[in-house]
Amino acid sequence: MTPSLPQMRSIAQRLITYEAQGEKSSETAEISSFRVTDRLRPQLATLMGHGGFRALLARALALGSAEVRWLGEVQVRADGTLDGLATAHASLEPEEFHEGRVVVLARLLGLLVAFIGPALTLRLIVEIWPQLAADNVDLGDGDKT
Repeated sequence: MTPSLPQMRSIAQRLITYEAQGEKSSETAEISSFRVTDRLRPQLATLMGHGGFRALLARALALGSAEVRWLGEVQVRADGTLDGLATAHASLEPEEFHEGRVVVLARLLGLLVAFIGPALTLRLIVEIWPQLAADNVDLGDGDKT
């Protein structure tokens, strides 16, 4: 299995950073930086339904768990949120937890690009994080895995 594409990892890192800037405490930011997927959920649920979003996120987790083992313990709840993050956060080094966040988001972005294309994916992302538009983001062809 190929690792997350570098451009997807780069965008994922930027989105996590943007989201963490609005957090009040660093510990809260560490756990809730999966807020990026929470913020994507309404747009993606509109596009593909709640079940489609859950399936896409579950696939991103499955792909990511090949790169970051602890992601195999995280589950997607019926409402599309992630279960198991607090346990993982408590037992992992901050760098390990951060790597998991980046990998899941990079995989999710790669799947989106593969399914709906780079232009629509970028449009969805920029609607939520307009500051990304100034970064001249190239989503390429996505992660075909």
